[in-house]
Amino acid sequence: MSNKSPAIAQTSTGRTPGTNAAAVLDPTKSSAREKLHQTYASDPKYKKYTQQVEKCLNAFDNVHEWADCIAFLKQLLKTFQSYMQFKEIPYKLIVAKRLAQCLNPALPTGVHQRALDVYTHILSVLGTEGLKRDLPLWSSGLFPFFEYAATSVKPILLTIYDTHYLPLQAGLRPVMKSFILALLPGLEEETGEFFEKVLGLLDRLSGTVSSVFFIQNIWLIMITMSSARGTALNFLSRRLPGLHADEDITQIIGRDIGLMIRAFAAALEDDNLLVRRGALDILLQSMRIDSAAIKRAHSEDAVILMRAATGVVLRRDLSLNRRLYTWLLGPDEKSDNQTVFLRQHALQLLKTTLKDEMFAPSGEYSESRPFKIFISLLDKWEIGSALTDVLVLDAFKAIRFLMQRDAEEHNEDISMTASTLYEAVEPSILWKQLLAAIMKDLTEDSKTGAIDLTLFLLRSLPMQDDEVRSIHLPVIFAAITEVLQREINNDPSKAAKASVRECLALQEEIFQHIPLESLSQRPGLNAALQTSASSLSSLAFAYAFYGLEFTESNSSSSLLNPLMAVLEHMFCTSQALSRSISAQQGGSIELRAALSQVLRVLSGVVRTVDKSCDATLSLSWKPSSEWLYSMLDCLDLEAVNFTLVDQAVSLILSLHGTQKLSPKLSMDKRPVVSRIVKKLFRYLHADLATCHVRAVNLIWSIESTSRPHEVESIIAQNMCSPESRNVYEAHEAFGVLWRLSEDDSLPGVRFKVPLMIVLETLKHDDPSLRRVGETWMRCNLRSYIRVLEPILRDLLDPSIRRVSRVSRVSGKEIRGFVYERSFDQRYVAHLLEILLSIVQFGGQGFSKSARGTFLRRSYDHVLLQRLSLAGIDANTSYLDALIEILSRFLQSEPKDQDAPVMQPLNTVIQSSAIDLLQAIVARGEIEMLAVEILEPAVIGKLFLCVHLHRLDLQNKLLRFLHSIISASTSYAYNGNPPPEDRSAEGSQESGKRSYTVNSLLTQTIIDGIAIPRNRPMMQHWLDFVLMAVPQFQPALQSVISPIADCLCRQLRLLLSDALKANQPMANERYPRVATDAEFVMVLNALERLLVLGLTQKSDANSQEDDTPIQEKPGAESGGILGYVSNVFTTDNASAAVGDQLTSHSPGYKSLHDGIRVLLAIWVNMVWHDTTSLRPEADSLSMIYNRTHVRCRRVLEHLFRAHPTEVLESVIECWDHDALLRSKSSDQPATGIFGLVDVLIANAQSAVHMICDSISARISNISERSRRPANANLSDVVLFNFLEQYLQRLEGPLALQVWGRFMQLAKDLASSRDFKIQVFLALKCLCVLGDKVTQTTAIDDKRIRKDLQETFGKLLDACVTFVGKSTDQPNWMRRTTKESMVTNGRSSPALRGGDLKVDEKPDSSIVTLSDNAKPTWGAELPSQITAFIASTAVPELRRFLMDNDKVASACSNIVYYIVSPGIKMKARPLDADEVVVDIFREMIKIPPAMKVWRVAVIDVLYDHRIFNSNSSIATKWKPIIKAVFDGDKTSFPDLLSRVATSPSANIFTNREHEMLLRSLNLRRLALVLFTGEKNHFLTQLPAIQEKLVDILRNVPSPIVQCEVYLCIRVLLCRLAAHSMTSFWPVILTELYRIFEQIIVSIPSDGSEDLQLILSASKCLDLLLTLQTEEFQIHQWIFITDTVDAVFRPDDWSPESIFDQLAEVVGSLPIPEPREPQGIGLSLPTSTSLAFPTHSDRALRKPILKSIRQLDSIRDLFPFFSHVSISSYESVYASSGNIDWEAVEQGILDDMFDGR
Repeated sequence: MSNKSPAIAQTSTGRTPGTNAAAVLDPTKSSAREKLHQTYASDPKYKKYTQQVEKCLNAFDNVHEWADCIAFLKQLLKTFQSYMQFKEIPYKLIVAKRLAQCLNPALPTGVHQRALDVYTHILSVLGTEGLKRDLPLWSSGLFPFFEYAATSVKPILLTIYDTHYLPLQAGLRPVMKSFILALLPGLEEETGEFFEKVLGLLDRLSGTVSSVFFIQNIWLIMITMSSARGTALNFLSRRLPGLHADEDITQIIGRDIGLMIRAFAAALEDDNLLVRRGALDILLQSMRIDSAAIKRAHSEDAVILMRAATGVVLRRDLSLNRRLYTWLLGPDEKSDNQTVFLRQHALQLLKTTLKDEMFAPSGEYSESRPFKIFISLLDKWEIGSALTDVLVLDAFKAIRFLMQRDAEEHNEDISMTASTLYEAVEPSILWKQLLAAIMKDLTEDSKTGAIDLTLFLLRSLPMQDDEVRSIHLPVIFAAITEVLQREINNDPSKAAKASVRECLALQEEIFQHIPLESLSQRPGLNAALQTSASSLSSLAFAYAFYGLEFTESNSSSSLLNPLMAVLEHMFCTSQALSRSISAQQGGSIELRAALSQVLRVLSGVVRTVDKSCDATLSLSWKPSSEWLYSMLDCLDLEAVNFTLVDQAVSLILSLHGTQKLSPKLSMDKRPVVSRIVKKLFRYLHADLATCHVRAVNLIWSIESTSRPHEVESIIAQNMCSPESRNVYEAHEAFGVLWRLSEDDSLPGVRFKVPLMIVLETLKHDDPSLRRVGETWMRCNLRSYIRVLEPILRDLLDPSIRRVSRVSRVSGKEIRGFVYERSFDQRYVAHLLEILLSIVQFGGQGFSKSARGTFLRRSYDHVLLQRLSLAGIDANTSYLDALIEILSRFLQSEPKDQDAPVMQPLNTVIQSSAIDLLQAIVARGEIEMLAVEILEPAVIGKLFLCVHLHRLDLQNKLLRFLHSIISASTSYAYNGNPPPEDRSAEGSQESGKRSYTVNSLLTQTIIDGIAIPRNRPMMQHWLDFVLMAVPQFQPALQSVISPIADCLCRQLRLLLSDALKANQPMANERYPRVATDAEFVMVLNALERLLVLGLTQKSDANSQEDDTPIQEKPGAESGGILGYVSNVFTTDNASAAVGDQLTSHSPGYKSLHDGIRVLLAIWVNMVWHDTTSLRPEADSLSMIYNRTHVRCRRVLEHLFRAHPTEVLESVIECWDHDALLRSKSSDQPATGIFGLVDVLIANAQSAVHMICDSISARISNISERSRRPANANLSDVVLFNFLEQYLQRLEGPLALQVWGRFMQLAKDLASSRDFKIQVFLALKCLCVLGDKVTQTTAIDDKRIRKDLQETFGKLLDACVTFVGKSTDQPNWMRRTTKESMVTNGRSSPALRGGDLKVDEKPDSSIVTLSDNAKPTWGAELPSQITAFIASTAVPELRRFLMDNDKVASACSNIVYYIVSPGIKMKARPLDADEVVVDIFREMIKIPPAMKVWRVAVIDVLYDHRIFNSNSSIATKWKPIIKAVFDGDKTSFPDLLSRVATSPSANIFTNREHEMLLRSLNLRRLALVLFTGEKNHFLTQLPAIQEKLVDILRNVPSPIVQCEVYLCIRVLLCRLAAHSMTSFWPVILTELYRIFEQIIVSIPSDGSEDLQLILSASKCLDLLLTLQTEEFQIHQWIFITDTVDAVFRPDDWSPESIFDQLAEVVGSLPIPEPREPQGIGLSLPTSTSLAFPTHSDRALRKPILKSIRQLDSIRDLFPFFSHVSISSYESVYASSGNIDWEAVEQGILDDMFDGR
């Protein structure tokens, strides 16, 4: 490199040009050298000598084989020998380079010997001083060679080292590390020929400098050179003295112990087993754990060593483990002494190391590493026992933290490690530590750390170990129970503390893992404690068992059996808590929750005792007097919630039932049962629906355990309370009990008295009571048969005896019966009155139920027996039996002698029987006039009742109203018969004229249903609506739609209540929720009304509607299949009706609203919480499930009636509601698609219907057979739905729908103009094609042809559309405005006058909007391109199959989308993400190679390619790599562009030519960078040749800069050893550049500065990578020994960068200019701040952020700090490189925007 600028000297140094800047460094040395030069320069012989050498060197260019090398070396040696008088070597830089090249290991030994002869001669001529002066030149070839030298050559090389190098003595200090590195390979084998010789040479070398300095270089080598570690350890094992406890070790290893520790850590972490073993041997020999070296080391350093040493156990090698154990346990053989040694010297460090790594895992290893080391160390008992003591709790805490953090992704490695560790740890130590920590949490800290940890262990890790389950857990369970009892007894408020609450949860968890027998007996203690063990309390025993110190004095206990102690403690705790709650009138929520937890555990213990315990346990408790009453007092409080009541009552019941506890608890006393039943009855309140099921179960349990009729009488007493409010509530509660009891438990018999009380209210004088009874019947009855059975049973009482008798009256024989004796007539009359009220109340429902149920189904055996006695067949129905019995009562008379007494009451009985029979059999009639007067009055009265919240009259009024409407309509239609000639239509019209709906009726009905306080009457109102509207069809048609809307609103309210009830409750109040019955009744009503609203009462439909909707469960699926197979015929059949079904008709609107509500129920009312422990879950699940089933049947019925309308409504709801769209994807069973599957039997029908709907919308208006019913639903939405639906289909189903969809797709593909539907069809086709191509059907030629053609056409249409849209830049700006114009929303219509005035512009506007007819959003083209990139291109080969078609499609995409996308950008790489994605997919398609290759090559050779930003370039890496992988001519073509062919054009601008060449070099660097490691290894010789050629022949700095960039890429992309032959050239060039700066400093702004920066970055990278090949040379450039940090007193700069720092630092500072922040992250002082192990620094380049150099001064911080920075990074990072930063730095330099 030449510096020809005359300005240099003036600007930079102020000396005259050509002054030697090196004089600054060492004036004497430089002056001597200058004198020598001057002497030789004037000598003509020296000139001739120089010419001879130059001629000889030029001959090297013609060397082609190794024989030529020998000739060249002979000639060179001969030339040197001819001029022995000169002590200087001309062209020494090139000579050194050529000699180094001749020592290439690949050349034969003869060449090496010749080269060494030349070296020997040169070094002899130069002498010691000359060698010292030019040490870098000659050492760069000699040092690396020793490792590869043949046996015959090694002696020559060793002689050179010995003869010429060792005499340098202290002059060797700068090269010490490299010299040692060169010699260490000679220590490979102890038996080797040169082992002793090399060892002696190293000893003498050590003598030239201090032994401390020498050994510090060995440490550095061990840290940085993995290949030299083994040989370095061989040396140390012979030469490193033992570092014993009391010596001063600084004399041996220097001040920096950390360096030595890092060296050993590097060796211990080496992959080579022998290196690890050697390192451990030296630790044992020279650096025991109790030695001064470790004691004096920084704590961080000691941790580094311990972490590396313990890591060896993961190799599972016995020899390594044995050495490690000896190091940790000391030399003594006795295990006791070993344990003492470990605790004294190693344990604390070992614990700290593992604990730190557990809680702050390093990114270098897996997180499980410290745990695995811990597990491995447990194998050695002496270490494991002590280490478990101090580390086990921390280890499990760390594991819990890691597992909870990774809960989402479920880290398999950590959970496996956790299980292994748990199994490996000695259980007694673990549970001892846990017990101690739990006791501390409970009694001292009120923390929950240890308790939480124990809970985690029990819940997350398998507890299979018998020892833990049968010994440790029972001991701990008993101990904690005792501590809790003491704590809570002393101060019950402590139970509210978090630690106690957590502890109770822990007890629950532990109890699940304990077998009962292990709780009944204690494990053995050692002999000393065994005698007293029996009298110890549970807590004292636990302390004694684990060897913990027990501080309390009172440790004895009278209870021998720990199970009894546990029970007593628990009873005591629960009693204390319940008393505390009672005393505080409810206490805090926490106290109640604590009691709940205690009772839960206690119930578990009692249940297990009852099941498993053989003997009876006698406890010292007073169950019936103290404990029971304290519980009952607590339960009586208002604040107590149902969960606690449930637990307490369940526990009392199980205690009452158990035989294993003595004294036994008994709940026989009436007051006890009464208190419990009354408490439970409160939870049968309507507002507490969630508690009902459990409360009912408990009441039945009490009924079966208490004395006969006890519960019945308590309920009856409750229902006869003097306070009316209590009466209502009691009836309501009994209703819930009745409704939720099953038939087989005979509630009618066992609760007959309360039932009769209820039934009496039906005829009670008090309207309120009567209303209560009627509501009870409506809501809770379940079946009339239940009520009928007990009445029939009493009516068939055997005491009523009658015999048949024929009475003769006026000559006629009347058959009848006579009573044989008197009986309780009042009771029978009473029963019949009740029955009458039931029949009057039940009406049709009663008769239907009684008629449809047969006697034989009864569970009541007494009834069946009495029926057979009475001679009634059990196979008849209840109604038949009732009529028979009633007729018998009607026909029965008393005997003559009994008549005076029995007759009056018999008359009453018969009267009731007649009433009953009439109610069952007949109906009445009424005059029309009265009807017309009454109707408005009744409606008005109803209206008032609703709004004034009077419930009692509404029912009768509604029945009355129904009768009135019935009478008036029958009068209207039957009273005015139409004349014969009138059509049916006319008669309908006349009917409508005759009866008009009262104006107030609709509103009254809506209010009656909707007003919340009217809710109890809702069922009556709905019954009225459902009976009246269908019965009087045309008359009441107008009220259907408003009522349907009202019902939709009601359903929404009920739904939101139900969903709220399923949320967790903050306070303990239960939210109002509708029962399943309420839901079902509203759904029933809605279903009937929607169907009625749409049918307009054609005859066929009316017949269907009148039939009750009661499908048989068995035939359900068949029915669905049956109707869906005829879906299309149904559709046509209802076409006549459909003409009226516009989206504006009220019936259609109601249908749509109804479907929205039904969908909301379908999606939301699905019960997921199957594992819930909440008592209310039973009720909620029942409500959810029954409602969901009913909702499904409603939807099915509606779909049967109007398939297309329902499906379109469903799709519209799906589109409007984002929640539904998400549900449909993740919950297929309950989402919209699940519903479609339920409604439509097969996918074929569904797709057929959707395609028909789409066709109806996209065909021309003239073609449409009829307008689509739902105008709000667009074809776009239908396509989206279809796409989602198709995604869910399996392959075979996709095949079924193929034909219908292809029909639609082909229609669209054949259209000339592009429509948005083309794109939507393409999306659907891709989904469907994906499914079909996975089946064998794709082998069918027709299907394959259809897919190819249709996909090809649709894709081409979309691609062409995108291409055209990019051609018209105004297209984007135009759309939004025009879409508004065409939609008619933009402006009002033009008036006629305007048209006349200004015709032309308007006509143009019209045509414009006409052209814009298919309007779509501006984002459509980008949506299409994104779809093509993500889906279409990846699927091309599967869908098109034929390579020509694939290539053609790709060609279109490249022409219309990719090329314009690249050309539109100022910088080619900045093309849209989509373009890059398309390329990424296309490179996977071989047939398309020719198409996309051209486009990528164009981008690569675009002169603006490097203007982009580096982050964008990363995305192009795989694309560029694919071009060069796929096309073998591309790389040679690129290399040929790089080659140094001078331009043929003599007018070419030289500068421009250099610029082009530099760009091509940078392209080469980019292409190499895109490859993987060693990807372009085969091209390396060609690349190397081109780079060497450029370095030699192209002096332009701009080109040479790029060569160094290429070298940096090669260093990252090739294995280091593959560049061996390249090193001499690289080193020589770098040396030349930096040596030149020392000779003459470049001026500010010189063009050479950029080359200097590029070379500096190359060296910076080499220092960062620390490759083994470079380490032996790096001393030339930096100080690589300890001198970089600890400089000796007589230090002078030897390495090039240190010299440059002196030269540049001494330059005068020029005029003040803008400070250049070059962004160096360098330390400002030499103080070392070593990073700790938890944050190991990664090595990264220092010059990463500099892009431009304005003055050589800008590099001063780099030159002056690079040595120390390199040393520190080696020290801190132990060889870890930040590859991301390295590669990013190269990319940033490549894409620097210049």
